[in-house]
Amino acid sequence: MKQNYQAMLDEILASECSSERRPTLLLHACCAPCSSYVLEYLAPYFDITIFFYNPNISPAEEHRVREEELRRLVREMGLSDRVTILCGEYAPERFEALAAGREDLPEGGARCRDCYRLRLSESARVAAEGGFDYFTTTLSISPYKNADWLYEIGCAEGKTHGVRYLPSDFKKKNGYKRSCELSAEYRLYRQDYCGCVYSKR
Repeated sequence: MKQNYQAMLDEILASECSSERRPTLLLHACCAPCSSYVLEYLAPYFDITIFFYNPNISPAEEHRVREEELRRLVREMGLSDRVTILCGEYAPERFEALAAGREDLPEGGARCRDCYRLRLSESARVAAEGGFDYFTTTLSISPYKNADWLYEIGCAEGKTHGVRYLPSDFKKKNGYKRSCELSAEYRLYRQDYCGCVYSKR
């Protein structure tokens, strides 16, 4: 039976988040446009640390631009006093190793699934080491990303590392549409590919 991740998230927001208690959240982010709506939505409920960890992004200049745009977004949204940004090591060889031999697979297939796992595994590890209440990712806001895979992988990695995965499908409640509106409002750089050389191709 298909899970309703939005309903699951709504339940957590109602039962665990209040003005008296704001759980801590490590939010894996791939770029500023995808982060815009997620930050607007979750900042009232959580103390958020953004984790920018994307060894799939190529070339290095693209990685740098996306990081800078993310930092600018947080400043211009007026969240600098509440949202911290943590950048993971940019190690493209980790993505290249998992993609080896699967360069010609179509987008949205096994290579992408393992790329989700690569980023969520590291996010779970960092969240556990930092004592966060939850971790999740902005990736589910994209209509091209598989929310079921993200939930399955997030829960598995959370169990491995001992930290809770926050269920989400940020496309719901017109999240993707709102991210486009915010991208226009803040004049965000919107890349035309996910990140890796294969998606660009």
